[in-house]
Amino acid sequence: MSEKAVEICHLNKSYSGQQVLHDINLSLSNGESLGLLGPNGAGKSTLMKILIGILRADKGRDGVEATVRCPVRVGYLSEQNPLYQEMYVREYLLFMARFTHSEDEVDTLIDRVGLRPEAHKHIRELSKGYKQRVGLAAALTGNPQLLILDEPTTGLDPNQLEDIRRVVRETRQQCPVILSTHILQEVKEMCTRVVILDHGHIRADRPIEEIQDLEQLFRDVTQ
Repeated sequence: MSEKAVEICHLNKSYSGQQVLHDINLSLSNGESLGLLGPNGAGKSTLMKILIGILRADKGRDGVEATVRCPVRVGYLSEQNPLYQEMYVREYLLFMARFTHSEDEVDTLIDRVGLRPEAHKHIRELSKGYKQRVGLAAALTGNPQLLILDEPTTGLDPNQLEDIRRVVRETRQQCPVILSTHILQEVKEMCTRVVILDHGHIRADRPIEEIQDLEQLFRDVTQ
């Protein structure tokens, strides 16, 4: 493993002859939270699936081999957030924690994401906001070395948004975070860096502090 927590070099990916990622080069260090932006079909989901091991990158082209170095322990909250609706909150998190032998961390995680008042309920009884917290807690089991969140704040009220933001800020001190979202304000609030994909190409990769107008930058590079 290199000194970077994540390192991607010359990554390409095609489906049925249609190339969806073009020569992606990207690295991520501990302490960083990266906002992954792009229009629908830009390649964000494909890139995340490669990082979590669902998909494989294509073999190298023109004699240049693709490199994808990623931690073994990756926490992932998908946009669909699949949960066992009939399980109790604490029961479900204990079940998930068994895969990483981290059952003793469950009560700490429940408090960390603000689930204590709901921990005794069936997941099906929870609001969307609390279900998102359950998914986030599950993604954090086992102290992941990389956390990937796909649209984690959609449909949340302002208080729930602030709780998720707090957890992301805390987590990036322990491991890097990749946040894929269409909500530019959330990138401003939670991320230290922005990468904008369009048609499978990285069009921008900048520290958030250097961007004066994220909305304008997004429009400029995705037209």
